Amino acid sequence: MPTTRTTDHLNAADDPEYVRTPPVTYVAVLGDGAPGTDEFYRKKTLVSDIAEELNEAGSAPVVEIQYWYPEGSSPVEIADFYSVNPVPSLLYRVLSQVLDGTNQKDVQAARVRAASTADTASDEVTVFSVPEQDVVQVMHHGPFAEEFTTLGRLGEYARLRGARRSGPHHEIHLDVFTRSTPQDALRTILRDPVR
Repeated sequence: MPTTRTTDHLNAADDPEYVRTPPVTYVAVLGDGAPGTDEFYRKKTLVSDIAEELNEAGSAPVVEIQYWYPEGSSPVEIADFYSVNPVPSLLYRVLSQVLDGTNQKDVQAARVRAASTADTASDEVTVFSVPEQDVVQVMHHGPFAEEFTTLGRLGEYARLRGARRSGPHHEIHLDVFTRSTPQDALRTILRDPVR
């Protein structure tokens, strides 16, 4: 299936699309379990605090999450990603984009400077890279609980083009949110690498 265009990393249309995304470098930390837990929000805060130190941009970092299921789980495609396996069995990686060329020493120094209250000795914070890749993606507007419908649209779009998910499901949260943030106006890019 030919790629029609390359997109900016933080852009997606309201209608599903097949695009090529650029390579991206991140600061990252691994987690497991359902999104929305105290541990999930703690890791999200930690990555944000370190990315803010690394980027020195003055604005809140965009937080991204990659999700996948453990080996041996039932296979899932795009539309049914959250409905086949138990959500608490999810594995995830919390990410925030940093400058190309950022290395592990830079991350460690930024971690010390950030002195995040969300940091624990057990967190392994690393540099992580995602290569240029073909994806299907769509902009989701509103509550996270309504992503099922948007993922259904995205999955159907991919199916009609013969594309299959080939890596972790990726969510890019363009708006800063906490557990208590009203979700009606949130924008989330739902993106899946495909082959």
